[in-house]
Amino acid sequence: MRPSFASVLVLLSWLLTTPPVAADDLAQLKRTARLPSTPAAQLAVLAQDSRWEVRQTVAQNRRSPSDLLARLAGDKDMRVRIAVATNLSTPESVHHRLARDPDRQVRSVVARFEYLPIPVLLRLADDPSVDVRLEVARSPNADTQVLRHLTTDDDPTIRQIAEQSLQALGEHPGGQPVRGD
Repeated sequence: MRPSFASVLVLLSWLLTTPPVAADDLAQLKRTARLPSTPAAQLAVLAQDSRWEVRQTVAQNRRSPSDLLARLAGDKDMRVRIAVATNLSTPESVHHRLARDPDRQVRSVVARFEYLPIPVLLRLADDPSVDVRLEVARSPNADTQVLRHLTTDDDPTIRQIAEQSLQALGEHPGGQPVRGD
């Protein structure tokens, strides 16, 4: 996606009017990356900083544009990818991508994110890592479809948690509603 002329002008204006930040002034860069009023073009520049802490702060900013969050979801540092996973502005397509992240810790954080869409939870319910599937079973967002899927998991703890969660929802693990006497 090409930047608009207006965003280029905003960025140039900022570059020309902002004094250079000392290399050791990490706190100032992070403050700028955190501000909701920071223009998207400036966030894009900060997202290219060599320090993971600055990129992580951009990834945490709920005003970061979707395309920027998508780019940061591929960052080399897992802390940046985790920040993208927990940003409320992260689109579902990016959560799907992060659900396939090579790092188990990233996938585990994705599974714990309380606003995770059901299709992403379903993808994570088949994760090769028991720890990730356990997070899915414990997720307050797991619906009956996800929980029923987990009742057939190879791990007995995951099966037990899924069955208990289904019963708490008033469902029998076999798909029938639980009837009170």
